[in-house]
Amino acid sequence: MKNEPPKKKRKSKNQSDDFYRNMSIPRFTGISTFMRTPYITDLSNLDIAIIGVPYDGAVENRPGARDGPREIRKMSSMMRSIHHATRINPYKNCRIGDVGDVPITHYFSIQDAHNDITRFYNKVHADGVIPMSVGGDHSICLPIFRAIAKDQPIGLIHIDAHTDTCDEEMGYKFTHGTPFRRAVEEGLLDPGRTIQIGIRGAQNSEEGWKYSHESGMRVVFIEEFMEQGVEAIINETRKKVGNSPTYISFDIDSLDPAYAPGTGTPEVGGISTFDAQMLLRGLRGLNLVGGDLVEVSPSFDPSGNTALVAATMIYEILCLLSESCST
Repeated sequence: MKNEPPKKKRKSKNQSDDFYRNMSIPRFTGISTFMRTPYITDLSNLDIAIIGVPYDGAVENRPGARDGPREIRKMSSMMRSIHHATRINPYKNCRIGDVGDVPITHYFSIQDAHNDITRFYNKVHADGVIPMSVGGDHSICLPIFRAIAKDQPIGLIHIDAHTDTCDEEMGYKFTHGTPFRRAVEEGLLDPGRTIQIGIRGAQNSEEGWKYSHESGMRVVFIEEFMEQGVEAIINETRKKVGNSPTYISFDIDSLDPAYAPGTGTPEVGGISTFDAQMLLRGLRGLNLVGGDLVEVSPSFDPSGNTALVAATMIYEILCLLSESCST
């Protein structure tokens, strides 16, 4: 498939031990990086790049997701390497590093900021590196897709309280509530291979739900998720996206605010952290070309728990991506 990054030569075991040497030092020491992985500037040394995207210029209400990557880096020091349930060690499967934050030089123009993001991801994709992105608001998906899906549309597993398929918000078409509609219009996203899980919350218009349905996306409202159960939704998700290149986008507001209050648009009655973990674990073996976690706004959760939850979900996605890049 055109969207699949070329496979890279994997490191040896000894290289792995040295590559991740900072993981063995006390977690309260050292410079904060995602999962305590090495900070890397040479993409040729990586299979998976964890990328901060500190941009929230496309939110219509509560800002703060620009601080998400920094706080998640800090709380991700709590993560370890070997998964207790699956026994996956993503750091043995492939080379994973923190490549820093996307340099955004046009912060006060959404479209120009999006162009900054696309330029960065063009380099990542050209080097055959799988991106794991940490936002930032959900608008960052569109410029990421413009880089990784420019040759062929991708499928999407979208875990969120909102469909993000509105036509516009407050008269503007490029916001955190519109990225997946724009991605379909630009030929980047295949709606027939898209599933949106956990959708809920009253809206002033039905246009987002309606567009998702009519374009061919599968919308799983939270009531159906709870009624059918995680295993049934996993089975349907796998059938929907198939074996073609697929991306996972996880909005932290998919979770009930009891677990993750630090977000800009919280919606009560959401997914539990455990169900979210089980959902992600059920996605092993899919043809995954990238993932993200977005909309963590640390200022709304001084406890730091939302960032810790986010880091945990990122780890779950890294386990999935690491199997994709090692096969």
